[in-house]
This record gives sequence, C-alpha cells and structure tokens, in this order.
Amino acid sequence: MTSTLSEARRAELDSVAARADAAAAPYAATAPGERAAALVAVADTLAAHAAELVALGMAETGLTEARLNGELTRTAVQLRLFADVVRDGGYLDARIDAADGDFVLGARPDVRRVLTALGPVVNFAASNFPFAFSVAGGDTAAALAAGCPVILKGHSGHPRLGARTAELVAAALDGAGMPDGTFQFILGQQEGVAILQDPRVRAGSFTGSIPAGRLLADIAAARPAPIPFFGELGSVNPVFVTPAAIAERGAAIAAGYVASVAGSAGQLCTKPGFVFVPAGHGLAAAISDAAESVAPHRLLNPRIAAGFGARRAEIFQTPGVSVLAEGELNEDQDGQGWATVTIVSVSAETLRAQRERLLEEAFGPLSILVEYPADADLAGLVAELFEGNLTATVHIGAGEDSAELRELVRVLSGHAGRVLFDGWPTGVAVTPAMQHGGPWPATTNDSSTSVGTAAISRFLRGVAYQSTPQALLPAPLQDANPWNVPQSFAPAGQSRSWGSAS
Repeated sequence: MTSTLSEARRAELDSVAARADAAAAPYAATAPGERAAALVAVADTLAAHAAELVALGMAETGLTEARLNGELTRTAVQLRLFADVVRDGGYLDARIDAADGDFVLGARPDVRRVLTALGPVVNFAASNFPFAFSVAGGDTAAALAAGCPVILKGHSGHPRLGARTAELVAAALDGAGMPDGTFQFILGQQEGVAILQDPRVRAGSFTGSIPAGRLLADIAAARPAPIPFFGELGSVNPVFVTPAAIAERGAAIAAGYVASVAGSAGQLCTKPGFVFVPAGHGLAAAISDAAESVAPHRLLNPRIAAGFGARRAEIFQTPGVSVLAEGELNEDQDGQGWATVTIVSVSAETLRAQRERLLEEAFGPLSILVEYPADADLAGLVAELFEGNLTATVHIGAGEDSAELRELVRVLSGHAGRVLFDGWPTGVAVTPAMQHGGPWPATTNDSSTSVGTAAISRFLRGVAYQSTPQALLPAPLQDANPWNVPQSFAPAGQSRSWGSAS
C-alpha cells in the first residue's frame, strides 16, 4: 500500500507511537488493584454516557436502540470481568522453581517465570460492533488488562461515535491515574497501516473482512521485526440438524433459524450461513412464514449494502438454487440499504457442484438451507466443503447418540472454535470459558480467543529470571509477593519423584 500521508500527519503519528511507548513500562508496572480500578472506571463512564453514545451509534450505523444498549452493557461487563482477572493475578502464571542441588539432571538454579505485557498494541475497530469490538471492546479491554497501552484505529463507519467513546475512555483512565499515552485514538486507513508498521508497536488486533485482515496480517509479518497479529475475519458457521431434532421441535428450529439470520440484519460474525437439514424436512412453510414477519433493517453503510446486493444476486443466479424467502433490498435517498431476510435452499449435491459460487460468506440477512440425503456422511461434508469457522452447531433429539454423530462432533471441533448444541451461534456470551476464534479464515491465529478471559494471553509474553536477587525481581515473582498473586512452586527435591504417580 502506497502512503500519501503528509509530513505533518506522519509527525502526529510519530507522537502517538512515542506516547504509547513512553507509557508502556509504567503502565505495565501498575499494581493489579490500580489497573482493575481503572478498567472499572472506564466501564462506569461508558454506562453513565449510554444515552449519548447509543444515539450516536443509531445515527451512524442504523443499528437499533435495543441492540446498541445491549452491546454497550456487554462492553461494560467485559471491562469489569477483566478487572477481576487483573485483580486475581492468576493470568500472570507466576512460577517459582527453587534452587536444587539434588536436581535429577544436576544442580538447578533458582528459576522464576512470569507473563509480562507485550507493549503498545494497535487495535482496528470493527464496523458491525461499534461498542463490543470497537473502541472499548474486547480487544481493548484485554490489552489494557494485560498492561499494554492501546492505540485505537477507529472505523470510518462510525467516526463520531468512535471519537466520543475514545474521549471518554481516555478521560476515565487519566482520572484513575494511569500514565499519559495509555489510550489514544486515530482515524484513517493509511494512519492505521503506518502505526502497525511502527517499530514501537508490539502487536495488532482486528475484526473485519478477510481481504483487509489478510492485508494487515501480512504487513505485521513483513516488518523487519514481525509482530503478532490477531485478526477475526470471515465465518459461515454451519449448522447440522438431525431428523430426530426436526421430529421433536421442527417449528421451533425454523423460528430460531430465521431469528438468528435476521438479528442485526445478518451483520454478525456468527450468523448461521448454512443449515443442513434432512431431505423432506417439511420446514419450508414455517421458514417462509417466519421470514415474512421480519421488518426491514438498515445495513451498516452503503458499501456493505452494495456488497450484500451483489452477493445475493449471485446466489439467486446460481443453478439449482430454490428461493424459500426472497426478502428485499431497497435503497433509500441517502444510499443506505434496507433489507429483509433471504433464505434459499439447495441440495447437498448442488452445494458441492456450485461451491465456487455458494460457499463464500454473504454478509447480511441471507442464509442457505442445504438438504442432505438419508445416507449422507455429514462429517465428510464438513471436511470437503468448509474451511475454519468461529462456530459449528448441531441440533439433535433428546438422548440422541451414534457413532456418526460423534464423528461429526469430532470433525467440527477441528473446524471451529466453538461447537454448540440445540441453539444458535449468534450471541457470544462474555464469560471466562468462551472461545471466540477458529482456524483460518475465521482468524489469523487459531491459538487465541477474542472473547473470554483467555483473550488476555494474546498480549502477554513469558520472561524467566534465573538466580535473580529479590530486589530485582518483578513483584509477582518476589518471595514477599507484594501483589498477592497466585504463585506456583516447584520445591527442591521434587524432581526425584517425577513420574511416580503414573
């Protein structure tokens, strides 16, 4: 990408990177209680300004008041959850191996290991989650919790909301006594790339499209000193429904399916893009009726509306596609697209034959119902058709179990970060055990998650200290343990009994 940034703008970005770099060491050294209190202060500030922020979000994104209020609440809860993670200190994984003259491999020195903050992180905000995956969203919360200053590259789809949210976040952190430069906000595509390339930035995070995410991941990897880049990209989230599930609750499955596709006009990374049902399922009328009751919803911006319209037309024009619910896409006087739910149906054989036209994600309220024959190898279909996904869903009957079902679950667990049963993938719970990730192209790094308390590990690196005087050890590794964090001990003499429990 060729940059056309002016010298003045480059100087401004250099100042941003310098402030983040200067903040890195003192912010990482903040005591857990202080950093946790700062995260709670951010959450409280956002909640106190909810009405103002939601109104801005509605104007810029077209998302509903109820959706944005819920998302802002989720964002505050996420910050409070990470505050508890920081205060607990277990995320530091402090390990202390005592000096051992009788070590089984020869004398062992005193070795202590702890996870420490990477340094400044650039976070690229998402368009479809203006709170939860944007300025103060999960990536920001995890990085700040880890002790990393954040440079937030705002999204062009909601610049006023982004700037105002950033102003509130920065003020809350400053009021809590955090170092200058702990949180900063920039706008502009070239500005984001320039910051990602700055040697003072130590990691990047992103939520968005596959092309943009791949471009940024390649830039991060091509730096003279490559840095980790955590991108959440595309996912079609396949769903598999057994005959027993349909026999038990077919109407509920049809209604839940349409609701999941319709939510936020289908502009969710976990929207079910493909639902596999047995041939002769009998759900067509129920799906069509449910879709007819969905009111038009504005898409995020004209670019997304145009992309959805083109993708929808391509699917309609594909041989073997039957329309169950045609839906509508209308453009208003401002160029904004208003859409209702589109559901089409294909056979498994058509999906195989037309995979080049059908398998690509349709970002918007569209999904494909896939009818499979009674003897279908569903696990084989997964392996044949799908790359990595954020989620995979299975609907089964009460007590249903079989070798084929177990094989399907095994294969799905290798293709998705979250496997769920008898529900719908939209709605990602902010809770410690959540995994929101998956193999490429769902993410650029399948070893991490962007939701749940494990998300903090993305912005940490291990450092071991050997034979280090107490006064020179970081607080979590000192014998006095001034931060009162969990410490794992390997005492002298223990190595002689390794393996004895087996």
